[in-house]
Amino acid sequence: MLVGVPKEIKNNEFRVGLAPSSVREVVHHGHEVVVETNAGIGIGAPDSEYEAAGAQIAPSAADIFAHAELIVKVKEPQAVERAMLRPGQLLFTYLHLAPDPDQTRDLVESGATCIAYETVTSPHGGLPLLAPMSKVAGRMAIQAGAYCLEKPHGGLGMLLGGVPGVDPAKVVIIGGGVVGTHATHIAVGMGAEVWVLDRSGDVLEAHWRQFGRSTNTVFSTRDALERHVHEADLVIGGVLIPGAAAPKLVTAEMVKRMKPGAVIVDVAIDQGGCCETSRPTTHEAPTYVVDEVVHYCVANMPGGVPRTSTFALNNATLPHVLHLADSGYKTALRNDEHLRHGLNVHAGKVTIREVAEELGYEYAEPLSIL
Repeated sequence: MLVGVPKEIKNNEFRVGLAPSSVREVVHHGHEVVVETNAGIGIGAPDSEYEAAGAQIAPSAADIFAHAELIVKVKEPQAVERAMLRPGQLLFTYLHLAPDPDQTRDLVESGATCIAYETVTSPHGGLPLLAPMSKVAGRMAIQAGAYCLEKPHGGLGMLLGGVPGVDPAKVVIIGGGVVGTHATHIAVGMGAEVWVLDRSGDVLEAHWRQFGRSTNTVFSTRDALERHVHEADLVIGGVLIPGAAAPKLVTAEMVKRMKPGAVIVDVAIDQGGCCETSRPTTHEAPTYVVDEVVHYCVANMPGGVPRTSTFALNNATLPHVLHLADSGYKTALRNDEHLRHGLNVHAGKVTIREVAEELGYEYAEPLSIL
């Protein structure tokens, strides 16, 4: 199979779909790989490293999309990229379709087969291709929040961990999954007062076992959520409904009652955000203020640390890339129900129920049309 890796073009996105070491594995399996020139510059991998790994270098994304059978990316295809997709072509990347009707329409009209990292499942539960970036984003959320709490950046003027004799910041983490766990890890390490809210008793128990008395766990009710958000210096939104838009747990009214200079970092923004006042931002202009509350809503947070993120992502995605290339996508999807859960669009049909319901498409059961 001819595997293509275009350079990412989303604002300040420096990750790359396949690192040179991953290219070498794909070539070792007997496939060809073509990489757009300078695709790996953001992770410190020049074209020469890709050539040494066995890749061909293409001068433009158009060359990649025109010839590759399988396109491996990181972020959702932008409009100019979607226009180059063709029927029968396979796209493997993050998509986050539920809050993005324009992208969904274009992918449906392209006739391509589109598999989303974020809805591939695991035999052990969870979302194994989303988890690496959730780990990165969770850790970055605390760094970003600490930065935004500084007065020159619009915040309260607080040091996250305080100093002896001065209280630390109160960090409220909504959602105790992968994002929440890794945010907790960094917040605890920085000395913050950490509160984790979740509706799963098992999740709260896992946090207790991992962090003990260094955190406070709360079963999330409307009353508890309102109380802790109002008292928070920093709120981290880390909720997720696989494949669907994030629920709006933090209302605009709750934001109005927060402290002036408090900070919200909405990690769920890829799926529409879990705060009513959230809207996507970029690394170039990461924050804005609503009701004197600083909002950090960068939609590709892990892109800020592309080297770490690319290798972490490739560790999870490479086995699936090899499976798709070795077996062909139809066989791979028919035989692997967990990979099949990643199929979002195929031959003009929406094949993920949550997206179909959210955006008004007829749902097509994947096995019935493969």
